[in-house]
Amino acid sequence: MHCAISSTALATVRLFAVCGAGLLLGGCDHPWNDPYPPAERTSNTLYSSFTERPKHLDPVQSYSSNEIVFTAQVYTPPLQYHYLRRPFELTPFAAAALPEVRYLDAHGRQLENGAPAERVAFSVYEVKLRPDLRYQPHPAFALGTDGTPRYVPIDAAEAGRLRSPMELAEHGTRAVRAEDFVYQIKRLAHPKLHSPIFGLMSDYIVGLKEYGDTLKRAQEELDRTAGRGAWLDLRRFPLEGVEVVDESTYRVKLKGRYPQFIYWLAMPFFAPLPFEAERFYAQPALSARNVTLDWFPVGAGPYMLVINDPNRRMVLERNPNFFGESYPADGEPADAEAGLLADAGKPIPFIDRAVFSLEKEAIPYWNKFLQGWYDASGITSDAFDQAVQVGSGGQVTLTEEMQAKGIQLKTAVAPSTFYMGFNMLDAVVGGDSERARKLRQAISIAVDYEEYITIFANGRGIPAMGPLPPGIFGYREGEAGINPVVYDWVDGAARRKPIEAAQRLLAEAGYPGGTDSATGAPLTLYLDSTARGPDDKARLDWLRKQFARLDINLVVRATDYNRFQEKIRKGNAQIFQWGWNADYPDPENFLFLLHGAQAKVEAQGENAANWKNPAFDRLFGRMKAMDNGPERQALIDEMADIARRDAPWLWGLHPKEYGLAHGWVGNRKPNQIANNLLKYQRIHVAKRELQRAAWNRPVLWPLVAGALALAAVALPAVVSWRRRERRTERLAAAGEG
Repeated sequence: MHCAISSTALATVRLFAVCGAGLLLGGCDHPWNDPYPPAERTSNTLYSSFTERPKHLDPVQSYSSNEIVFTAQVYTPPLQYHYLRRPFELTPFAAAALPEVRYLDAHGRQLENGAPAERVAFSVYEVKLRPDLRYQPHPAFALGTDGTPRYVPIDAAEAGRLRSPMELAEHGTRAVRAEDFVYQIKRLAHPKLHSPIFGLMSDYIVGLKEYGDTLKRAQEELDRTAGRGAWLDLRRFPLEGVEVVDESTYRVKLKGRYPQFIYWLAMPFFAPLPFEAERFYAQPALSARNVTLDWFPVGAGPYMLVINDPNRRMVLERNPNFFGESYPADGEPADAEAGLLADAGKPIPFIDRAVFSLEKEAIPYWNKFLQGWYDASGITSDAFDQAVQVGSGGQVTLTEEMQAKGIQLKTAVAPSTFYMGFNMLDAVVGGDSERARKLRQAISIAVDYEEYITIFANGRGIPAMGPLPPGIFGYREGEAGINPVVYDWVDGAARRKPIEAAQRLLAEAGYPGGTDSATGAPLTLYLDSTARGPDDKARLDWLRKQFARLDINLVVRATDYNRFQEKIRKGNAQIFQWGWNADYPDPENFLFLLHGAQAKVEAQGENAANWKNPAFDRLFGRMKAMDNGPERQALIDEMADIARRDAPWLWGLHPKEYGLAHGWVGNRKPNQIANNLLKYQRIHVAKRELQRAAWNRPVLWPLVAGALALAAVALPAVVSWRRRERRTERLAAAGEG
């Protein structure tokens, strides 16, 4: 037993001697905690993360923010948003120029561009394509020696081994054609795809609704004759409102005048989709392996998805067939000083590869960002004080720790609005009586959103003055844009009216001191909310205090989200909290939330307050069909004044987004409407490697100290063992003698 222990001790001493030498001599050339393969250390790769698996990557179905992170890099719709200019501006992408639009009357005669909307029966958008569009390499385009598709049909055994279509040996490509854009528009009506915009587009694209019925019948017949997995070739079925003019031109015919359609042309819904891809993925042997278009997209964009492992990582790689798009040559006045025009005119994309790793928890993600393993990060509430400091004047700067790391802070007001709505069908807070109107106005003054933003949003937001956020046409800056019901303009800034002004309005409404003058009963109002967690309690307590400033008792009725939605649909809520994110940067996308025809209860629309104002509605009907210009601005100003006076909302706030990026990330500018941003960014790889190494140096002294301590403990046993060995050897030698 003693010999065994002593031998172990001796081995331990030798082991730590060797390890210690290795640590001291050769262990510091690269961080040991690098989570990426060694081959990636000097690659031109951007590292980011995702928190949940995307559900759809098929452009006809995908309509979620965690999906467009990928689809926007792969697909090429006709238009895109200029990366640097503000307000947001559409520019050509797959199209050679912005679409030409012609307006026709009911007899098909062309009208002048400025014709009143009521005379316009049809709008015809003609799109001409760039000549250099080609699809990514993909087995769907591979052809055999006889010119037939190489993998249609695919060998069942070969398909059974696949995890990705990119594993197949042979890939092909072809030019993008106008028919591919038409094919994708037809797919909006496919009975098995359930596109989220089919209903809306059926109201505008001529014949699309009827086309859906045609395809449904054709699919049912195909299922009966060829089986449920058979491919429905949409080329066989013409669509009245969409036509191919020639190989590089197509037209879309809309009912009436719908100028917002041009914004839809910047979304993946209207990107080209080759029939070959749909035919390839329709094979049952592939769908059984989850090798589908919904999982492995096929596009002509700057990147292609090569790895889709939702439990580990998703990887985009540069599309070698992407056309020669260039980095923008102009932007806002401050962009040149910020270094955002240094790459003007250079071919993009700059980054070869983007790796998105699964990160479900915020804290590990944040720590990896600080170590340099992720290139950019948002700021959670838990990390806000570590990252950002707010000065006494409200100015926001990075903390010294972040500045020392060379981290960049980018901020932008999101094209979103969060508001508190009054149900205009309610007997107390609703209606168009002066009594109810002054009650709503009083509450609008009393609820101090400046304080809310400071306490609960870390200053990340601006108080809303109306329904439009900054960056949307019609939004007014400065004194011209304030809500005069709630604010005064004092010393060059908006100042919320004093609580005494709200108390006067409350008394004029018939509730002096928060008491109903008609009944003598204290005024109690009800807020329906889905908030239930401990963080929500603080917000709700704050809201109660705001109403208490007017001696109004606010009762919060907490419920689950499904029940809350049901109450909103049926008009059973009195006061509620709601919000809206822009689908596209047009004032119609926000002002329709107050349009009477969109009332939630009556029309199942998005007007959750159920507000109806005939003057506002008349102006909306004119405004929505107009192009941006002084006349449209004047209508929007008038609509905003009507809404502010009626106060169907407490206008709430527009959130401000904060983003962090390491100093080695170039060309990074927030753009809350565009999503195809990866191609503009640049990674300075050598700088990243140096800083990662500096921030992740192994701390060796505990290991060395531990080795020495173990050696010190083991040394007496080793010495004792050696003595016994020598004594045994001497006795053995004497016995032999």
